[in-house]
Amino acid sequence: MKKLGIIAAATYAATYRGENADAYPGSHHGTAFSTTFNGYDEQKADQWDWTFIKAENRIEDARITKVWDPQREWAERLAETCCIDEVVDTPEACCENVDAVLIVDDGSGEHHKFAGYPLEHGVPTYCDKPLAMTAKAADQVAQLVRRTGTPFMSASSLRFVPDIVALRDSVAELGDVHLVTTICGNELIYYGIHALSLYYGVFGGGAVSCLNVGKPDCNIVRVRFEHDRDLVLMVGESDKMRAGYQINIFGTQGWKSLVPDIANLYYYLLQRFMHLLDTGEEPVPVEEEVEVIAVLEAGKRSLLEGREVTIAEMLE
Repeated sequence: MKKLGIIAAATYAATYRGENADAYPGSHHGTAFSTTFNGYDEQKADQWDWTFIKAENRIEDARITKVWDPQREWAERLAETCCIDEVVDTPEACCENVDAVLIVDDGSGEHHKFAGYPLEHGVPTYCDKPLAMTAKAADQVAQLVRRTGTPFMSASSLRFVPDIVALRDSVAELGDVHLVTTICGNELIYYGIHALSLYYGVFGGGAVSCLNVGKPDCNIVRVRFEHDRDLVLMVGESDKMRAGYQINIFGTQGWKSLVPDIANLYYYLLQRFMHLLDTGEEPVPVEEEVEVIAVLEAGKRSLLEGREVTIAEMLE
């Protein structure tokens, strides 16, 4: 039975836009991850007014034994509800005497900063999406991963849902693919990573440049890839479109449109992390996640500057 630590799992503050925001109790990803491994006490889960996601599927060969959150009160409540043995005082303590650590999206866009300690100390690490809000910050994490050789994973959960895996395995039936569209709601980097990851889950990387012809709250980004393929990435804020996910692939031998089934998506994500722990095989090379962030950042810069932006510029 593998022992896991979980960091920044009990509260969430959406400060990634650079605005002040109060943390609210509970965490979508933090509670979903905790219940996937540890299960939960139904009565205790319902006793507080907090964001609490009850995973339906369980991973039985690992258990979260330590939790840290800046608001200890809610870390204690998460521990009580999910039978986590120990609430610790620092994120570093969460990495001690465990087989791996999970760093949860805390709404800051800077949760990758917690990855330095476990990577330097050889503790296998999962860092939630987005890996960072800039390609340079993401690349710093990637360089640390390669320098230390510590097993590491960061990815959108949508890459691994069965629909997308099946689409990847069958896409050759559509012939040569030159045009793809993906769609989702909310902010371009923080949530657009999910729509972009639908593409990467099927085709992989190789992005060259971005041209955003939309608006700040309604992004329409043409992402040019190698091999004569363009992706149109559409990401709209909540006042412009309802949230959801879709990928459309247009090939020389056929078309395919898919709204992926996202039930149990965290289960499939965490399964891949467990596979990394068991085998050492990377589900996603960290360099590919750096490219994903670079594409999203280039899309934002393109709109701001009114020009086509190369992916290489994001790492200069």
